[in-house]
Amino acid sequence: MGDRDGKPDPSGSEDAALAARLHALDRRLDAERAARRRQMSGPSSPTRQNMALALRLAADFIAGVVLGAALGWGVDRWLGTSPWGLIVFLLLGFAAGVLSVLRSAGQIRPGPPGPEDRR
Repeated sequence: MGDRDGKPDPSGSEDAALAARLHALDRRLDAERAARRRQMSGPSSPTRQNMALALRLAADFIAGVVLGAALGWGVDRWLGTSPWGLIVFLLLGFAAGVLSVLRSAGQIRPGPPGPEDRR
């Protein structure tokens, strides 16, 4: 029943059962890994979707700031109010960029409220 250390000797049938279970586990793990690789390698993988969202949010913000700065510079040139037009429109562009990012990220509802929003 035991060897000199007092530990039980593993019988051949227990080794075979353990080896079979380990082999079955290896096959299931391989199948799961392959399924995850297929899922992650597709064109609509979560990493690519997140990257696209991040680029869109950055573009929305930068467009608002640049457009505000351009409008402010134009107002300053037209009215001769330098640098106040640039400062005011740059701040307005910043606010518009932040608002656009919040809308794109789904943090606030885009557009005016509909009839279902009024109570």
